[in-house]
Amino acid sequence: MFFPYKDDNPRILVPYVTYTILGINVFVFLSQTGLGVSDVVAERTFIYAFGLIPAQFSIFNVFTSMFIHGGIAHIAGNMWFLWIFGDNVESALGHVRYLIFYLLCGTAAALSQVVLNAASQIPMVGASGAIAGVLGAYMMMYPKARVHVFIIFIFITTVRIPAQIVLGIWFFMQLSNGLGTLGLDTTGGVAWFAHVGGFIAGVGGQKLFRTFRIM
Repeated sequence: MFFPYKDDNPRILVPYVTYTILGINVFVFLSQTGLGVSDVVAERTFIYAFGLIPAQFSIFNVFTSMFIHGGIAHIAGNMWFLWIFGDNVESALGHVRYLIFYLLCGTAAALSQVVLNAASQIPMVGASGAIAGVLGAYMMMYPKARVHVFIIFIFITTVRIPAQIVLGIWFFMQLSNGLGTLGLDTTGGVAWFAHVGGFIAGVGGQKLFRTFRIM
């Protein structure tokens, strides 16, 4: 098992958009958790109202689902990866382009999962598809940037590994896990192909966004 915890890549801009996305996700999660404490049914209703249900596809829910999470581990893992890698991608793209890029990667991620599981009535939630796009962009922009990683295998140690290796391994894990679920009932499980689709969108989209200046 490995887990990245920081990188050596200095940011150029203050990542206001990344901070805002982090803040919105945490605010929504705390509000959602507050509902669950007082009324479990209300929290479930909230998730079904704003999560993305493939069989009841709604573009509105594509966006709202990016800011809802299924538990503390879910949001903590997503926000941690965004915190490590989001600032440098935002510095490279600029604030406005980064925001548009983030949302489009999240959309591509959602569509990837919907296409492969179109009949599902289970809500998809989480920022991981959009963040996967950020990871894909980071790998292409800063392939040799050193990422500090915890390695847990019998013993625990830390190493500095090029981003292209760390994020390449991460993508391979998502793809292999996704392929392993094809044809299986994955109700309540991880939307692996949302991660795959978001990552591929980030890899391809970062070049386009860096080439064409929006503002």
